[in-house]
Amino acid sequence: MEIITNFLNSLYELSNAMAPYILFGLAFAGVLHELVPESIVTKHLGKENISSVIKSTIFGIPLPVCSCGVIPLATSIKKSGASKGATLSFLISTPITGVDSILATFGMFGWVFTIYRAITSMFIAIIAGILTNIFDKEVEKPKFVEDNKEEVKSCCSSGSTCSTSKISNKFSLKKAMRYAFVSLLGDIAKPLLWGLLLGALITTFIPDNLGEILKEYSWLSYVIAIVIAVPMYVCATASLPIAAGLMLGGVSAGAAFVFLSAGPATNTVTIGVVKKMLGTKSLYIYLGSIIFGSIIFGLGLDYVFSISDIDPALLIHMHEEASLISILSSIILWVLILYFSIKPYFKKRV
Repeated sequence: MEIITNFLNSLYELSNAMAPYILFGLAFAGVLHELVPESIVTKHLGKENISSVIKSTIFGIPLPVCSCGVIPLATSIKKSGASKGATLSFLISTPITGVDSILATFGMFGWVFTIYRAITSMFIAIIAGILTNIFDKEVEKPKFVEDNKEEVKSCCSSGSTCSTSKISNKFSLKKAMRYAFVSLLGDIAKPLLWGLLLGALITTFIPDNLGEILKEYSWLSYVIAIVIAVPMYVCATASLPIAAGLMLGGVSAGAAFVFLSAGPATNTVTIGVVKKMLGTKSLYIYLGSIIFGSIIFGLGLDYVFSISDIDPALLIHMHEEASLISILSSIILWVLILYFSIKPYFKKRV
């Protein structure tokens, strides 16, 4: 009974933490879809080359979006014609860094740690994007692109004068929100549902004395940090006090960096969406790049700290209770997720 209670509490806290960012990400993606022509996305991010990967990485770094808020944005640019490599690099670079996270990192760990974190996230994202373009080339256009073409074709063949060049550029908030909360959310509802459930389950069984465990196993703390960070949901800014707590508990800066890098970049929700949106091969590249990149750069950070005799300033971790906005966002998100998850079954019966 206690396990069930802990699971429900974890699910409640996880939903409250993620929901506002997911809803914000959906709304932001809808607005971008209305304001930014798909031709621009296709032109700059659609080719399977290094340039498109670098552009998507740089574009994603300053955005203050978490690993779940980035899902609708990545889905949107993918639907607009971005290549798999560009989409994956955007998925990785965006949640690890952001203007808010960069400033918070500077205040908590100093400029060396901040610069190192920003640069390494770029490298990991770019490498993942390049590897995806090399080993997971798209042999056919996604179904949603074909469907869009068919809609345009049927529209124009009906005798009207519609064309991609003559479509009105007037912004429509209604269309933006419909695209965000119907088209995009409908695509990722099931992965979100399973991701939330799995994330809460994993959080339930994470020991409270995590810092002591990582300290006890020394270099294995890297592996343990990865095992915990990959499926766990934690945004880039919220991961900072956790990493600080680990270092206060005696864990090396490199092991804390592994958690700081892999934690915001991945979680069970994003993993499920990446598999559905980009495929299994891209998912392996996504996870492999983050895991090995985080460990390698973590070891590098330990080396830098050891030769420079650096001791980062740490702040006290403070846990804030969920706000009313978070709770309302969580309720709205769960209603929408359950609706889109159950909807297909009702259609089959009819």
